[in-house]
Amino acid sequence: MRITIIGSGNVATHLSAAFKNAGHRIAQVYSRSMHNAALLAYHVGAEAIDNPEDINADTDIFILAIKDDAIPEFLQHLSSFDKLVVHTSGAVDMQEILKLTDKAGVFYPLQTFSKTKEVNFWDVPLCIEGADETVTKTLEELARSISNNVYRVNSAQRKVLHLAAVFACNFTNHLYGIGEQLLAGRNMDFNMLRPLIAETADKIKEHSPADVQTGPAVRNDEFTMQAHLKMLEGKPGLQELYTLLSQDIIKNHNKPNGDK
Repeated sequence: MRITIIGSGNVATHLSAAFKNAGHRIAQVYSRSMHNAALLAYHVGAEAIDNPEDINADTDIFILAIKDDAIPEFLQHLSSFDKLVVHTSGAVDMQEILKLTDKAGVFYPLQTFSKTKEVNFWDVPLCIEGADETVTKTLEELARSISNNVYRVNSAQRKVLHLAAVFACNFTNHLYGIGEQLLAGRNMDFNMLRPLIAETADKIKEHSPADVQTGPAVRNDEFTMQAHLKMLEGKPGLQELYTLLSQDIIKNHNKPNGDK
């Protein structure tokens, strides 16, 4: 399939590589920065462009891997093409593309991406949605050429999935950062926490997170929690966050004191 990538960020980079490795042709890579467009285009054998007027109609699908708030405006540049148009957002309704064309869809990879870290795309869940069954099957075929985990997910479901991912990934990573800062304040290395983080993540491969929750809050260990709050004096934001999370764990885990 001939594919035009709109964007040059993390998602665009990993998607382009996966498509190229699967034998698809990346026709063009667009970015507002010619440097970024050229860098990605070089790796996938595509033409780099930084002007929407240079977009070529000789493609099968336009994939918009750009910021959510940029999608509606950029769609106007594709209004003259009678081609399949999809976005990769977890939060934007497919209806935004349907305003432009009935050849609309969503191609949402549920993964955290960084340009500097390779990802095995065959393991990445791809959530697809099409304006009709023909579009859906086309996207399903494209998705299965790069991933073993393909799901049909409508816009309402995808928004909930995206919200869940923010809690499970983005917020969790932020908490890792807080842990790193606390350790750094006492000249300790974050590497000390890595085995704990890895074991926690390993548990949920086979268990519900609720079933393997541990810590002072799930035990309702008031003494330890108060000691922790005292250690956070001078950091009201972290005290509030600690209290909110602890209270939510307590609310969802009514276990007798001493249980772990």
